[in-house]
Amino acid sequence: MIQVYDSVLELIGDTPVVRVNHLDTGPCTLFIKMESQNPGGSVKDRIGLKMIEDAEKSGLISPGATLVEGTAGNTGLGLALVAAQKGYELTLVIPDKMSREKISNLRAMGAKVVLTRSDVAKGHPEYYQDLACSIAEDIDGAFFINQFGNESNPKAHEELTGPEIWEQMGHNLDAIVLGVGSSGTITGLSRYFEHAAPDLELVLADPVGSILAEYINDGVLSDKSASWLVEGIGEDFLPIISDFSRVTRAYAISDRDSMLTGRELLAREGILGGSSTGTLVAAALKYCREQSEHKNVLTFACDTGNRYLSKMYNDFWMRDQGFLQYSQHGDLRDLIARPFESNDTITVGPDEPLANAYSRMKLYDVSQLPVIEDRNIVGFIDESDVLLAVAQSNERFDDPVSSAMVTELASVQVKDPVDELMPIFSKDYVAIVKDGERFLGLITRVDLLNYLRRKADQ
Repeated sequence: MIQVYDSVLELIGDTPVVRVNHLDTGPCTLFIKMESQNPGGSVKDRIGLKMIEDAEKSGLISPGATLVEGTAGNTGLGLALVAAQKGYELTLVIPDKMSREKISNLRAMGAKVVLTRSDVAKGHPEYYQDLACSIAEDIDGAFFINQFGNESNPKAHEELTGPEIWEQMGHNLDAIVLGVGSSGTITGLSRYFEHAAPDLELVLADPVGSILAEYINDGVLSDKSASWLVEGIGEDFLPIISDFSRVTRAYAISDRDSMLTGRELLAREGILGGSSTGTLVAAALKYCREQSEHKNVLTFACDTGNRYLSKMYNDFWMRDQGFLQYSQHGDLRDLIARPFESNDTITVGPDEPLANAYSRMKLYDVSQLPVIEDRNIVGFIDESDVLLAVAQSNERFDDPVSSAMVTELASVQVKDPVDELMPIFSKDYVAIVKDGERFLGLITRVDLLNYLRRKADQ
């Protein structure tokens, strides 16, 4: 029977569970609960609804109030979904490592987004949670959600997610692998399964750099964390609401393994998950392969990978981070982000209109284009060249690229030392790399920085 819902909020929860069929799970069967199917695209829809509705019932929120929260992104999206439906203003403080898709999504849903530093720890005034608390104190009648200390957060999972999983799995589940952001999921599921299935094992998936894996495995609570790129999980402190008493072991998963596992999950299983999903699945696979007997193991697709298309699903971003393997030549080809021979270089022809050059720069988020004719580079055009050409007359967008391009090119040979790039960059030029007369690609300042960072990380 076709069912009609009165509100998008009624779609939160009851997410499906999918069996993994094409990954090596050892003797185990691995299941993924598709929290990405929530209307806001993540597991955090559950707590967004619960925290706001419980605050309403307690009289903590008045009609039209401003809600404030510090979030790594998905809790913000869950809150934005609910706040928009209920008529609340929402201000979110977000670390600057978040994907631009996530930030754009939040703004499109009506939230005010305040970006802050991701390289500072709790206690620093620019730490996202501390800054959110300060902002809430400065707004009359504002309510600070405080997911890290809000008991409604774990209650959402104790009362709803836990029973839902247990019913879907037919009361036949041996282990759950999950991550920790605010710790609501792990705390709520701990409380539920303590009574429903006391023998069920809870396993933590944690990004390398977070303090939680060491805390679980060694009982050491470090006051020093490192940075990581995976979004939404991992911590540099223990949230007030956290309860790890039933977590038996933890796996620290590198950013590289998280991103590559997430991409493999899409290629092999057709599941488009985010970076934290990659962390969870990587840990779940490690756990499954270590077992000596069959177990039913469940983990989560925490959110949709649509929010990470510019990051983990972007080959160029992955290469810049050193996460994708590619041929090493030992020369300047190793610095070219978009090689011409593989058709990755964004180019324009000399006879194309300037409007095409402008559109291509916007589409691919680049500020300069090589001008190619018969596979040879004949010029170069950047956004300044286009601007100078069209500033006096919009009609000049129809003029050919050749009318505005520069033909005095700064080139290097592929076997030249890296040091040859610096004089070119000092003149605000882009380095054109050639092998004889054959054009190979461009090297920008950012390409050189990425190359040096990769070398430093080796």
